[in-house]
Amino acid sequence: MTTTILLDGQSLSLEGLIAVAHGAKVSLCPDARQRMEASRQLVDAIAAGDEPVYGINTGFGALAEVAVEREDLGRLQRNLVLSHAVGVGAPLSVAETRALMTLRANVLARGVSGVRVALVERLIDLLNLGIHPHIPRKGSVGASGDLAPLAHLAMALIGEGNIRDQTGAGEAVADVLKRHGIIPLVLEAKEGLGLTNGTQAMLAVGALALHQAEQLTDLADVAGACSLEGLLGTVRAFDARVMDARPHPGQRECARRLRAFLADSEVMQSHQDCGRVQDPYSLRCMPQVHGATRQALAHVRSVLEIEINSATDNPLIFSDEGDSISGGNFHGQPLALALDYLAIATAELANISERRIEQLVNPMLSGLPAFLTPEPGLNSGFMITQVTAAALINENKVLCHPASVDSIPSSANREDHVSMGMTSANKALVVVENVGRVLGIELLTAAQALDFRQPLKAGRGVQAAYEIIRGVVDHLEEDRALAHDLEAMGDILHSGAIRKAAESAAGLTDRSSH
Repeated sequence: MTTTILLDGQSLSLEGLIAVAHGAKVSLCPDARQRMEASRQLVDAIAAGDEPVYGINTGFGALAEVAVEREDLGRLQRNLVLSHAVGVGAPLSVAETRALMTLRANVLARGVSGVRVALVERLIDLLNLGIHPHIPRKGSVGASGDLAPLAHLAMALIGEGNIRDQTGAGEAVADVLKRHGIIPLVLEAKEGLGLTNGTQAMLAVGALALHQAEQLTDLADVAGACSLEGLLGTVRAFDARVMDARPHPGQRECARRLRAFLADSEVMQSHQDCGRVQDPYSLRCMPQVHGATRQALAHVRSVLEIEINSATDNPLIFSDEGDSISGGNFHGQPLALALDYLAIATAELANISERRIEQLVNPMLSGLPAFLTPEPGLNSGFMITQVTAAALINENKVLCHPASVDSIPSSANREDHVSMGMTSANKALVVVENVGRVLGIELLTAAQALDFRQPLKAGRGVQAAYEIIRGVVDHLEEDRALAHDLEAMGDILHSGAIRKAAESAAGLTDRSSH
């Protein structure tokens, strides 16, 4: 059955947003329609009067004191959209574009932006028809909102710009609308501003990055458990009593998951009486490190969930009181800080993962053949996969420098402090993608180590993950191009197959089912 997400400006969840980003349909709540009509009536009344109100009958930014004649109010809004569509660089992905369109429709549906219902209906039509504007990724400083990306979105509503195809800018929007029998909208008072003023671009990219990061946090527990088994580590450090002595929720949850993945392990039983006292930090401290990331992402989620249903326009129109107020809800600082935190927290999963990879390939640490190849010297085995992981981590460390500590004034110093939140979002997404690649390398390496522990079976969750991996990637007997193996790992990681199999075998609830 096709899922339809209802937009009302008040109840859209992160999960609902992700569903639309990946193709779910949307519809407008009747109550939202009534709120929008009421606020629009107030805008029409202001436009018909002589009192100057920012964004309705004045210029914008540093030109806010310039009055605009009544007969030019529609032209003013069209000019705003055209002049602000100055984005550059690669376009947002289809998923990011759909998330952006959904978020903008949802915030307008809240009913305090003063735009006509027709604008939200048009955004919904484009979403449901799969018509996605070409929106360049770069050009926003995160206040006054994401002006350039949102202007490129608004262009599509007035029949300007291009749609996004697989390579970038594709067919002209006007031609696509004509083919579907859709007449471009003519903007009225405040509507250009209502479409372009807000944080929805950084929020769209950030929400998708968070969604991936949450799944990678779960996957990191699986990868760490696999490495622990391959390295003959102990589960004792994850004892519930140890966790209760320092009861951070993320730490306790990670330890609980590790215990479940490692339950009934023949590998672990085989060495439980050895003289080894404790494991290296990258194994022993997984609950403390993975758990800290888990809690950090919970904070990021709380910020993003508020923003999803927040009015970030300016001015805001309060129809019940007959009031229009200029404020600063467009400022992206709450998101910028959270998304920088997202990058830093998620990067730690790769940092500790790479250290486990080193444990696996180093014969002095693992007790296994050098670089996990049966014939080292003639073969290099997994030597260079660790180098690839190191390169990805180096990139992450550069990207984890926070964008939110920077601010460059603009608009003749009227906009004298900005958030740089779109930069935070873009680099957070790259960090998250790199972390996924490093975890893929760890899982592939750990599976090779587990081959050397046969015929002993690993713990329930670890064994299930191992079998999924071996279903798509063969044991490395002699050197081959491992790039193909890493690509295959990327596909199954993206599908969630390894994580879901491990959690199911261990009796854990799949996060994505919540």
